[in-house]
Amino acid sequence: MSELSRLKSTMNILNEDYEEMIRTKRLKPLTVLKSVGPKLVPFFKTVAIFFVLFGMEEKPSIFFCIVKCLPIFSLIVFVLLHGMSFDECYRYSRRILVGLIFSVMGDALLVWKHAYANLELGLLCFAVAQTSYARAFGWRPFKPYAGSVFVAVGLCVYCYLQSYLTGIMVYLAPFYITLICTMAWRAVARVQIYDDLWTWTKLCGCAGAVFFLTSDMVIAVNMFAFSVPFAHQIVMLTYYAAQFGISLSVVDSQADELIRVQKRQ
Repeated sequence: MSELSRLKSTMNILNEDYEEMIRTKRLKPLTVLKSVGPKLVPFFKTVAIFFVLFGMEEKPSIFFCIVKCLPIFSLIVFVLLHGMSFDECYRYSRRILVGLIFSVMGDALLVWKHAYANLELGLLCFAVAQTSYARAFGWRPFKPYAGSVFVAVGLCVYCYLQSYLTGIMVYLAPFYITLICTMAWRAVARVQIYDDLWTWTKLCGCAGAVFFLTSDMVIAVNMFAFSVPFAHQIVMLTYYAAQFGISLSVVDSQADELIRVQKRQ
């Protein structure tokens, strides 16, 4: 069976469920969570363990690194459990998976961010993650007005931080700000509420991207400008919420990809 025939066959299987989702104005968030809840139990447990053990402050050590990375590892497993192959219908899931893998690498490096080049390498890992997430979210619809909002946000943050940056961070900071603002823009652009083309999982991806932007902005201000009260708690809560929302967006991504392929034909 050819690749096109296999895609069409899979499309026919999923089409009825997708049309039913449209007729019912999309699944409610509780319905989504109930259907995938058992696969998310490890994530919630590992997040709880992290905040019980290290909810007050970071403690650079191997044990802290493992506990910090466990929630993202559990999300990697969650994405894999929803299926993974080189078929085009899994393109979105593959890119989210790549983003999660590089996020774990960045998390591990930033545990020892004061060591030689670890901060820069961790930032580059997260830059790859943001690029992969943005590619997953795609470029249609373009929504330039939403993009202009994030351009303004990025410029404001960079103008504020510029006087505090030194060394290679003078170049890496604007580069990373551009990437994460682009990622957030593309996540927001996917949600077409007025065209009845939205789903709760797309909203989760959108919220996750905004949480990611918030988390990184707090990190930047706390690291380079001034000490943010409860920075550790804010950063980790928004970070885990961000990765959770983005990971949850893979739940119905195969149907979206198949419909996109069908429209191209």
